[in-house]
Amino acid sequence: MNVNKKKIYPQWFIVLPLVIYVLFFLLPSILGVGYSFTDWSSKSAKTGIHFVGLKNYIDIFTSNKNYVQGILHTLMFTVVSNIIKLIPALFLAILLNESIKCRGLYRTLFYLPSILPFVIIGLIFKSILNYNNGLLNAALEFLHLGFLKQKWLSDLGVVWKSIFAVDAWRGVGYVMTIFIAGLSAIPSSYYEAASIDGANFWQKLRMITLPMLKGSIMINLVFGITYGLKVFDIIYVLTNGGPGHATEVLTTYSFQLYSTGQYGMSTAMNTVLLIITAIIGVGVVKMMSRQEG
Repeated sequence: MNVNKKKIYPQWFIVLPLVIYVLFFLLPSILGVGYSFTDWSSKSAKTGIHFVGLKNYIDIFTSNKNYVQGILHTLMFTVVSNIIKLIPALFLAILLNESIKCRGLYRTLFYLPSILPFVIIGLIFKSILNYNNGLLNAALEFLHLGFLKQKWLSDLGVVWKSIFAVDAWRGVGYVMTIFIAGLSAIPSSYYEAASIDGANFWQKLRMITLPMLKGSIMINLVFGITYGLKVFDIIYVLTNGGPGHATEVLTTYSFQLYSTGQYGMSTAMNTVLLIITAIIGVGVVKMMSRQEG
């Protein structure tokens, strides 16, 4: 009993983390919501900041088509990016959970891209996907496949595919690692019993693997949805929301408004994004928790 008491930290240990949380997250968030009800802009130093009520929010959805388009693009990116990462990552995890040669090396190689900064990845692939001097088109020319050359980051028909490909290249290894952690917790005796009963790979996947991985699936979904709704770096570096507004998402458009001095409108957009993220995130957690129970 005395040993357990020594492991209990004093209550005042929570004071410093709480102060940091309030100062650097909670207070700025509250101030941001407050400023979203004002006409705060780059001209406010001369004219002052005035309360305008819900005007910014009304303008977002009534007179700002680009913002509505940004919402649709953000939701589309969230759904597609999760699909193209979850499914390949699951099968990679199953493969690399087996006793194969150089398994640790393969795991490391797949995971490495996820630790690289988004900006660095964006700059590298922006160079690779350049139409005139990019490595990809140069390789296609070298292989006499010039007919496959594309304007990867400026053609409306392929720009989103390029973004999704870069995003998947970076994120699949991270999702795979979480799945591997979940797979390692599944007793091998389950699969041995299923094999004796004559179950094939797909039956084992449906009846054993997926049900036992619900916790890992929920973690990946929550992380993936949060990331998708707040995506910024990779799109900003690759396309800056272009061509035109074809790849504009909520965060890039909010950043553009802030850069032009429309601070009140920008904070209103961020508030809407926060609400959307919270609603979807809580909904997914509740749904997955109910199914797990």
